[in-house]
Amino acid sequence: MRTALAGIFLSVVVISSAQARAAAPTPAAPPPKDASVHDSVTVAGRSIRYTATAGTIELKDATGAPSCNMFYTAFTQDGVSDLSHRPITFLYNGGPGSSTIWLRMGSFAPKRVVTADATHTAPAPYQLVDNGYSLIDKSDLVFIDAPGTGFSRIAPTSKPKDFYGVDQDARAFKQFVERYLTNNHRWNSPKFLFGESYGTTRSAVLSNLLQQDGVDLNGVVLLSSALNYSSFFGGDGLDMEYYGYLPTEAAIAWYHGRVPHRPANLAAFVQSARAFALGDYARALLRGADLSDGARSRIAYQLYSFTGINPQFFLQANLRIEPEEFEKEMMRDSNRTTGRLDARFLGIDSKATGDAPDYDAADVALASAYVSSFNAYVRDHIGFHTDLLYRPTAYDIVSGPNWDFSHAIDGNQIPFPDVVQDLHDAMTQNPQLHVFSANGYYDMATPFFATEYTLDHMELDPTLRGNITYGFYESGHMVYAHVPALAKFKADLARWYDSVLGR
Repeated sequence: MRTALAGIFLSVVVISSAQARAAAPTPAAPPPKDASVHDSVTVAGRSIRYTATAGTIELKDATGAPSCNMFYTAFTQDGVSDLSHRPITFLYNGGPGSSTIWLRMGSFAPKRVVTADATHTAPAPYQLVDNGYSLIDKSDLVFIDAPGTGFSRIAPTSKPKDFYGVDQDARAFKQFVERYLTNNHRWNSPKFLFGESYGTTRSAVLSNLLQQDGVDLNGVVLLSSALNYSSFFGGDGLDMEYYGYLPTEAAIAWYHGRVPHRPANLAAFVQSARAFALGDYARALLRGADLSDGARSRIAYQLYSFTGINPQFFLQANLRIEPEEFEKEMMRDSNRTTGRLDARFLGIDSKATGDAPDYDAADVALASAYVSSFNAYVRDHIGFHTDLLYRPTAYDIVSGPNWDFSHAIDGNQIPFPDVVQDLHDAMTQNPQLHVFSANGYYDMATPFFATEYTLDHMELDPTLRGNITYGFYESGHMVYAHVPALAKFKADLARWYDSVLGR
């Protein structure tokens, strides 16, 4: 009997072990080895030798098990003996669901890809050049890909919901920053964050989380901001969206020559659009159905004077046109649409009818140049060898229904990202924290006036309001896609870094 029972027990153990092996998740492949190369670039007349590194940092969960490998490319100046006087800046794009290929290949890294201005860049071969507008003269630069994007991969034993959300994402980036500081002996270096688009949402939350961990920042750069989704990206009855977009729409109409009696100076014209938006236009929208027919007609004509769009269209739209309707309507007579990310770019729809563009002309005009150039640069020049495919965007994996847009603030869970309070708390509790808000006049994704409005209503103490600096550029969402704007942006940032650091 003992023998028979022993045989049954043994078979159960064998079967159970086999089932356990079958059910066990596939172990993660080891991350590619870090790679680096030495190079040099001339910025502001000075030759700077630097090391370009492509690598990963392993994040760990609460049990200490590996949870994610986050990919980065770092550009660090060679020969620096005292790292306490060498700033470090962490940069990232947004989405959520975007890699950081755009900032890495177009903005302030020591190399950038050359793209056509306000038109589709021709297919390969592309030109990668030394970037005379790099920020390497002011700071070391670390470009980070969010989990699930680029070469960053979540471990098979981890759950996507632990990374794909406003707060989850910020916690992952907090861990990355702290591990990078540890691995590279940079805890005593001046520290900056640089986020674009949703990256500004991340920066607001991240700056507060880092501060709670004892990591005070010197500065935060907000490029093309999205800080309060409820105000300017919300639903019915939120009229702020309409007057928040108007100065951007006016700038775009000015650029394309659609403004009646077009003035010579863009900045002055935009300022008059700001005044109208917050004045007569906002008051008219506030009146709603009580607005008289005569007043409604006068407002429609004034909207025409800023946008070149027929007053009748505004009247039919109850003085409220959606951003995509503007992109479609302004140049409908020539069957052209304006880009969302950068309205200098024009698209051609299959039909002139409809109320929204078929595609974003700016997005498709630039993507191939960035993606192809980065793959060639990181694999062939830096020598980062991997069979992973680089994910420039991973919206199908990361965003949409997979992304948790709720956000915890002051112990309350709100259903949308309103991160203004996070930035307010970080700036209040660290009164030496400075913010640079950079904005493109032709950006229909994150309108500049909405950003001004949001920051002006952050309720900072009067002594801290001077810690916010603004920059406005004749470009779109990716300000750096227009070289004159890139040059001005770099000059502004160079002065700002020196000012923040007391140099």
